Amino acid sequence: MSKFRSAIKDELNASSSSFAGRILPVSFFDRPTLTVAVELLGKYLVRKTPDGLRAGRIFEVEAYVGQNDLACHASKGRTKRTEVLFGPPGRAYVYLIYGMYHCLNVVTEQASFPAAVLIRAIECGPTLIDGPGRLCRALTIDKTLNRHDLTTGQELWLEDRGERIVRSAVEKLPRIGVDYAGDWAAKPWRFRITSDQPRTRAVRGPRCPAHR
Repeated sequence: MSKFRSAIKDELNASSSSFAGRILPVSFFDRPTLTVAVELLGKYLVRKTPDGLRAGRIFEVEAYVGQNDLACHASKGRTKRTEVLFGPPGRAYVYLIYGMYHCLNVVTEQASFPAAVLIRAIECGPTLIDGPGRLCRALTIDKTLNRHDLTTGQELWLEDRGERIVRSAVEKLPRIGVDYAGDWAAKPWRFRITSDQPRTRAVRGPRCPAHR
């Protein structure tokens, strides 16, 4: 393992061991997708591994909303692959791109309405793991977790550790890699924390510590 990857692993392990937050319930995800997307910023993605818990602060997300959204996988209909997008909310939608990179999405809204939020980047201490494939590799997330219930606190889940991201610190951008979606590609449905966000600590504990 390279020194960089070893350091990332240490960051992920340390950020999960010192503080346990509130696991996000189904009701958090059973809301309009754009609302869920923005409110996922600052939450923690937590993965249970044989080496212990790993976690990262969610830094960037991307929303996909319904069958009319031509960038959404469900726009081509309800298939075996996209079935999970139709609910229930709070499930993981994990798929492979380019035959080698996994992407993690969180299913949102009421059952039968296909929508999800793609987790694009997480932050661990001073390190930003930018890109859905990179973060899945860092947290050992693959297709075995497709359809996984993210609200049970088993294997993979999301936590609220008390941090609130002010709306003025949320940057709205066009989605990436969906040029095929026509006008839908220009929707400002990618959300990212800006440098304007106050670096306040969670009420009951720290976020990610620095390198050990």
